[in-house]
Amino acid sequence: MTITKAAIAQQESVELSVVIPTFNERENIVPLVERLRAALAGISWEVIFVDDDSGDKTVDVVRRLSLVDRRIRAIRRVHRRGLAGACLEGILSTSAPIVAVMDADLQHDETRLTAMLAMMRSSRIDLVVATRYAGEGSSGEGFNRIRQAGSQMAIGMAQRLLKVETSDPMSGFFMVKRALIDELAPRLSQQGFKILLDVIASSPKPLQIGEISYVFRPRVHGESKLDASVVFEYLGLVLAKWSGDLISPRMLLFGLVGLSGVIVHLTALRLLLLEGFAFSISQAGAMLVAVLSNYTLNNSLTYRDRRRRGLRFLTGLLLFAAFCSVGVVAGTGVSSLFYAQEPQWWLAGLAGAMIGAGWNYITSSMITWRRSG
Repeated sequence: MTITKAAIAQQESVELSVVIPTFNERENIVPLVERLRAALAGISWEVIFVDDDSGDKTVDVVRRLSLVDRRIRAIRRVHRRGLAGACLEGILSTSAPIVAVMDADLQHDETRLTAMLAMMRSSRIDLVVATRYAGEGSSGEGFNRIRQAGSQMAIGMAQRLLKVETSDPMSGFFMVKRALIDELAPRLSQQGFKILLDVIASSPKPLQIGEISYVFRPRVHGESKLDASVVFEYLGLVLAKWSGDLISPRMLLFGLVGLSGVIVHLTALRLLLLEGFAFSISQAGAMLVAVLSNYTLNNSLTYRDRRRRGLRFLTGLLLFAAFCSVGVVAGTGVSSLFYAQEPQWWLAGLAGAMIGAGWNYITSSMITWRRSG
């Protein structure tokens, strides 16, 4: 295929790329594109929708629009999930020197993009944060009281633990130099929903950060993606950056799930013993219950970007259980030896649980979810 000089010039002239991660946002695509066209008149721009294989075929709407407007592009990600990873993939796919990231739900004020771009052009700013918590910014229209309180709490945690100097490190609406992301990409997490915080906390040198206030709008179409797993991912990201990346968010989540598995294990063991079962039988049963609990939670939280669903959930459970059966046998043997020497049910149970947890980690990270991703 021959690429004309005009086409090359057109690609090189793009100054601003707007990266928009999507998951089931079909109804918002057309109105968002119309708003971008109006807001960015006179600017050389493109928009890249990075879709996590939406069930509502969001990417089909984007592709139809791209047939009549070459400034619109789509990236479809299969077997991959996560807003941070989608944003990173979109940013690294463009040659534009400046990249904006915003949501597809129409809650971000696209008219602020021109002011953000002007700030990037006129000063030595590394990134511009569109903030809801400074100047004339507000989040009242887009958040209920519970979500607003949670957002403020998360911001306070990031500012205190990570020394982040911006009023809205939780913002999903910002503009950044692509060269900075190129440099930081190996340090950034593919998980989570807050790539801005990751960018700021991962930089080895202080960044020059500007702020533009905006009013956070209420969602019109679709549903919010915020759930309990997002909260866990955020806590994992904060602690990972606080530890200097010694602990990855996935490792931390796996550890928390493992801790819950210990509680499940000991609870099941105690209940089975109270029912009159022999210790070896009770221990084996408790370990199997903990395996099921750990698999379900890791599938929903730790490996949500590679989550197994439907029949694949069941085949994954069988695969996981098959490998964990070795841990069950070893853990039962070790705990029975402990119990014979020192008949403390909780100490013997804990020893067996540790054996099972170690094998659980190996099978999870190297086999079960690696194969499903």
